Amino acid sequence: MKTAVAPQAQDIAPLNEAIAELGELYIEKGTPLFMRTVLALFSGGFATFALLYCVQPMMPILSQEFAINAAQSSLILSVATGMLAVGLLITGPISDSVGRKPVMVAALFCAALCTIGSALMPSWEGVLVLRALTGLSLSGLAAVAMTYLSEEIHPQHIGLAMGLYIGGNAIGGMSGRLITGVLIDFVSWHTAMLVVGGLAVIAAAVFVRILPESRNFRPRKMNPRGLIEGFTMHFKDAGLPWLFLEAFLLMGSFVTLFNYIGYRLLAEPYHMSQALVGLLSLVYLAGIYSSAQIGSLADRHGRRKVFWMSIVLMFMGLLVTLFSAVPVILAGMLMFTFGFFGAHSVASSWIGRRALKAKGQASSLYLFSYYAGSSVAGTLGGMAWHYGEWAGVGWFIAGLLSVALLVAAKLAKLRPVGVA
Repeated sequence: MKTAVAPQAQDIAPLNEAIAELGELYIEKGTPLFMRTVLALFSGGFATFALLYCVQPMMPILSQEFAINAAQSSLILSVATGMLAVGLLITGPISDSVGRKPVMVAALFCAALCTIGSALMPSWEGVLVLRALTGLSLSGLAAVAMTYLSEEIHPQHIGLAMGLYIGGNAIGGMSGRLITGVLIDFVSWHTAMLVVGGLAVIAAAVFVRILPESRNFRPRKMNPRGLIEGFTMHFKDAGLPWLFLEAFLLMGSFVTLFNYIGYRLLAEPYHMSQALVGLLSLVYLAGIYSSAQIGSLADRHGRRKVFWMSIVLMFMGLLVTLFSAVPVILAGMLMFTFGFFGAHSVASSWIGRRALKAKGQASSLYLFSYYAGSSVAGTLGGMAWHYGEWAGVGWFIAGLLSVALLVAAKLAKLRPVGVA
């Protein structure tokens, strides 16, 4: 018996050593590599969402500059989010073949340069073309960053790393709006965009300098047939298509409110300055807080019980914005933002729980719907403003949220898959 056990122990020892060596490839919390990784992805997420949403506060200025209406002005954001949505279906598979870091680095530099180029464009059509290219470029980081973290960070610490990356996204979106919203009261919109583009170039340089090279990436050939099979599987699921629809409806509602609240507050009877309207972006801080808090509630009580409550909170916030007093409008925006980020946190985590296979593709479809909602509803909301001003926008958003509540009720009745 002893002679039989000894060879087995000798055979297992090299395997254990190989597993230990493989474990050392992960980046662990507390190491310099971990700090470099999270700082790089925070910087990349910050730049991505600052570049994407920096144009939102300047839409009323663009309406005057180019003699266009609110719906046409909203295209400066909608074409970018629309092309980002399309790019999400392309850049992820490309990174599977050529690598994570090269795709993300190229994405950041291209988006920053396109933003600088759009600031120098004399025509509205030229601005839109470069904004479309900006959105397409940014899909390279939006689609790949979470995959990079899941491959390189130790599984025990990935929650912290992912949270810091998402924090960079939220702070970037707020800061992009805040910087341009304040600057355009003192300088031209061209200069404001040049400033954001320059900051993005710096962020991209930091990103390429400090982000560690992939150590666990293994290139795979692009397989269109496999991608199609994965997408088909997700749409046959009883819950995933409804979650994709929720992404469209909720993001469409959120972007519509922030697209046109500036038009309302700049006009009679408020006559606010651009800088003051830009400062309203600080309500994003409520969303940064709520995404973690409501996500934690969903972990304890179940997503199906918490999700619809977040949508109701958005609805209540919308109704409050219909009042005239500025403090009440601000309170409504805070409620709406708190509810949106909470709902988005619950829905996006629900995707990972419900999709048992091809999770990356499920996430891509969710994000595709998310940015498609921003693009389509964000522009249609301009038509609602044109015909009914803020009351028209309110009715439009209320319609989107009503459908979202009906879908949430359907999701609550589904049989759980995984952990719901």
